[in-house]
Amino acid sequence: MADLLDQGSAWLEAQRQRFMTRSIVYQRSDQTVALQATIGRTEFEQVDEFGVVHKLQSRDFLVRAQDLVLNSELTLPKAGDRVRETVDDVTYVYEVMSPGAEPPWRYSDLYRQTLRIHTKHVARE
Repeated sequence: MADLLDQGSAWLEAQRQRFMTRSIVYQRSDQTVALQATIGRTEFEQVDEFGVVHKLQSRDFLVRAQDLVLNSELTLPKAGDRVRETVDDVTYVYEVMSPGAEPPWRYSDLYRQTLRIHTKHVARE
């Protein structure tokens, strides 16, 4: 019997890709790949050495895992990689990172079809 949840997840991923994405460029060193991404955010809480809770927010880019190919190899995001998003005539540059001990990315679904990449805005070109 077919896994209906897997089929449903694949259908939802196709709809996200078709109707809820914009073009970005993912960069690692001198290697780049153009991707379609859905924009999201994640809120993190970090407690400093004085017990003060700091709320931080990352700009997230949701991309199909199968599309993140650099140097002809399927890869996963790494801290320090860059995401370039152009809006009108301005390119916003984001660095892949996450606060504290959190990983800089995670799978966004049970079937590992979508990567949620956490970033921080670092430049405007």
